[in-house]
Amino acid sequence: QVQLVESGGGLVQAGGSLTLSCAASGGTFSRYTMGWFRQGPGKEREFVATCGWIPSSTKYAASLKGRFTISRDNAKNTLYMQMNSLKPEDTDVYYCAATSATGWGEGRETMYDSWGQGTQVTVSS
Repeated sequence: QVQLVESGGGLVQAGGSLTLSCAASGGTFSRYTMGWFRQGPGKEREFVATCGWIPSSTKYAASLKGRFTISRDNAKNTLYMQMNSLKPEDTDVYYCAATSATGWGEGRETMYDSWGQGTQVTVSS
């Protein structure tokens, strides 16, 4: 299994931006479909965005499209997520995940078998 480490979380004011990174090791990154999920206290983990290794297979949660952008750099074995116009309701722990079960972008949490430890994003009002 690939190992994943997220970074880039922190405290930001509403309207600000953050870029999350997810460094992968121990696998062939370019053949993994990657995803970002988030979870807050007492809430279920929810899908944010996904980027398959098949070109143009990016998907977003409908409520987030336009503010968040997922991307990957296969040469650096790293997944990114640019988050703009952040809102207090975006406050959550953000997780990256990987799956080799499909090459297409995948929004179902159960399809992923490798997860990072998460990075906290806090948006103040």
